[in-house]
Amino acid sequence: MAFGYLVTGLLVGFLVGLTGVGGGSLMTPLLVFLFRCKPVVAVGTDLLFAAITKCGGVLIHHGKHKSVNWRIVGLLSLGSLPGSLLTLFVLRHFAKLGQAQNRIISTSLGVALILTALAQLVRTRLARMASERELKSPQTDGFRTLATITTGCLIGVLVTLSSVGAGALGTIALLVLYPRLPTLQVVGTDLSFAIPLTLLAGLGHLQLGNVDVSLLGNLLVGSLPGIWAGSLLSAKIPDRFLRPILASVLFVIGLKLVM
Repeated sequence: MAFGYLVTGLLVGFLVGLTGVGGGSLMTPLLVFLFRCKPVVAVGTDLLFAAITKCGGVLIHHGKHKSVNWRIVGLLSLGSLPGSLLTLFVLRHFAKLGQAQNRIISTSLGVALILTALAQLVRTRLARMASERELKSPQTDGFRTLATITTGCLIGVLVTLSSVGAGALGTIALLVLYPRLPTLQVVGTDLSFAIPLTLLAGLGHLQLGNVDVSLLGNLLVGSLPGIWAGSLLSAKIPDRFLRPILASVLFVIGLKLVM
């Protein structure tokens, strides 16, 4: 089984490097359906996996590209971290009810995957609409600040429940709220925002007993060469082919989990 986990880490790392889609939307369903992990264990393990793997990306974006907008990271965290803590508090209550917690996680994962799939399909259109709206009637700083904190809170709840959303949905939120933000800064800022959120949520799940440490180690070892290989090939495969296929797969998996 350890070999299977290594291969899974390799595959997910490759797809993340190839498509830029967050690992949670790929890793968690694979753990649930391929390896028959309980949804709560798959989510908890993937949260710590995401926190660790994203650190390398942030080091590059902050150190080499200087492409992290720390003000936006702070605003998103003002909402996401309290949202995550509140969600962990609720999950602790449902942990006493056994199967109830598992069902909540499973349904939340399905909803998050469906939202992620839709985000992949409308991402470009939303970004264009946001840019056009910004030219006609720019948002006030006060509204943008409040909307950023509120969005962070919603993503914090969703990520803690499903491990999905910090990457795909976070990027969409930044494109809509900050249409003038350069693409490189969108990626760097979203990566930086995701680390404290996934770390806090992952440690919370660890405390609840929802993390498989051995599984986590195998996934990490496999993912590193996968991300490297996927990144090398990403420029050679047209994005317009990859995203619809990936979105369709995530949508079907999401429907299966919800139903």
